[in-house]
Amino acid sequence: MNAEPNILIIYTGGTIGMIENPETGALQNFDWDTLKRYVPELRRFKTYIDSLSLKAPIDSSDMQPQYWIDITHIIADNYDKYDGFVLLHGTDTMAYTASALSYMLENLGKPVIITGSQLPIGKLRTDGKENLLTSIEIASARDENGQPLVTEVCIFFENQLLRGNRTTKINAEGFNAFRSYNFPALAKAGVHIKYEDRLIRKPAADAVLCPHFKLNNHLVILTLFPGIRRDVVEAICNIEGLRAVVLKTFGSGNAPQHEWLLDAFKKLTDKGIIVVNITQCSTGSVEMQRYETGIQLLQAGLLNGYDATIEASVTKLMYLLGQDYDNDTIIKYMNTSIAGEITVD
Repeated sequence: MNAEPNILIIYTGGTIGMIENPETGALQNFDWDTLKRYVPELRRFKTYIDSLSLKAPIDSSDMQPQYWIDITHIIADNYDKYDGFVLLHGTDTMAYTASALSYMLENLGKPVIITGSQLPIGKLRTDGKENLLTSIEIASARDENGQPLVTEVCIFFENQLLRGNRTTKINAEGFNAFRSYNFPALAKAGVHIKYEDRLIRKPAADAVLCPHFKLNNHLVILTLFPGIRRDVVEAICNIEGLRAVVLKTFGSGNAPQHEWLLDAFKKLTDKGIIVVNITQCSTGSVEMQRYETGIQLLQAGLLNGYDATIEASVTKLMYLLGQDYDNDTIIKYMNTSIAGEITVD
């Protein structure tokens, strides 16, 4: 291996990897040689950079669990060859991908930095150039002992490095597209990149990457709202093959005290279907013992989703269900921070 860091850029699709044809104005998928012409600053890196793409780059709104499995294979197959990975991704489902990979890449000891842009790389005001260059710099960063400064799956966007499974997209137009409401930034890029070492997860010294390639998407998101209909809830609860429900409740984990609603949840948990209670609020955590309405949900067998994002909750359940764990094991892990995704007192 070269003394210089070896970085693999993985292109999945999305705005950052598109270049505007100067004659037609149409957006075209890039190849690495073309991209380098638009970002001449890449030549200044003392870093060896390779790139590859998914077989068929996609719009991120078409992201599916199989793509997460494909990306995990790419990283696992190239793990010993490269010192870090930069994943170019569309913004719409970036937080889902970041969350999924944080579970699937168990014992990760190298940086996996996911980035993208709101404007194509060929546009004059693109945010893609800065996001790409800084992501490569972060993926290449080492301490005085030659160890990587970042050893987890992160999103870098608009000068902030965020834990991937704590991040959600909050802006469809602005460059500040992502936010981590319940966990601080791991690094901030200004004149210098300032890392918060105490916040960055580190694997055990003897830990070996353990990739996981099985996911199970037999789950549903149910968002409560005033006036929610009984027939709608019951139709969702009776979906064939359903294994889990992510329930988005009010405030600190509260729901209407309709007897039929509580009965529906109780029937689910009695059948062994996992029901996780997360708040619709951007900031804060579920506390089911705070109000009577929450206590009733707890008595119906719902699990506390703590301060997890919807992206982290959905992908965590897909990951745990995919491992064929029994319900007791799934419940244990849902109450445990396995990749820094929740705050458990």
